[in-house]
Amino acid sequence: MEDTPEVTHSSFPVQLDRPSYPAAEAGRLVGLTASRVRRWLGGYGYSYRDGVRHQPPVLRRGTTAGTYASFLDLVDLLFVRRFLDHGVSLQKVRRALDEAHELLGTSHFVRQPFFTDGANIYLEVRHKGKAILELLSGGQWVIAPVIRQLATEIDFGSPEGLARRWYPLGRNRPVVLDPFVSFGAPTVVGHGVKTANVHDLFVAENEKLTAVCAWWNLTERQVEAAVEFERGLAA
Repeated sequence: MEDTPEVTHSSFPVQLDRPSYPAAEAGRLVGLTASRVRRWLGGYGYSYRDGVRHQPPVLRRGTTAGTYASFLDLVDLLFVRRFLDHGVSLQKVRRALDEAHELLGTSHFVRQPFFTDGANIYLEVRHKGKAILELLSGGQWVIAPVIRQLATEIDFGSPEGLARRWYPLGRNRPVVLDPFVSFGAPTVVGHGVKTANVHDLFVAENEKLTAVCAWWNLTERQVEAAVEFERGLAA
């Protein structure tokens, strides 16, 4: 089997790796506290008997700096959070991310082969990446449920094969985070209208769908999805 080509930062659009989301906003979008986002992105220090020790970041980052997340960081954060929700330890996730960096030559784990070509990626890491294998398959040659779910929400770019768009309600609902539209803010698919603006107008108009649809030139289905998404973030 040929080696997987290295993915360098020059091989994918700068918008994907541009620092766009403050820690609080990134946390709001992926369901984490702002403090946890900062720790996962930047690491942290903690006091010990013999002084202060430093815990490294969970994510190997690209060109982003500080506590701002890029779109790729955001999807990586989502990936890690989903696995924690699935009962996988942070230590195992961290080891798998490190292995992915060594095997695939990229700082980001959200690459298309892990989501759409499970059999081949398992063969590639079978004798090299024990943590990745356990993380993805639970020891069996099938794609883990969390990977299948994420695959319904993420579009991948070509030729770099990295996450390109995130549909947080699934591809059948018209809400998307696209780093090429409105600087990656959640928007209505095909319109570029921020879901936050749709929701605010919906509230201001006493939840009258027809008024919001007329103002933004949206369908009722699009307005309802935007409002549902924003209310889900606030829950």
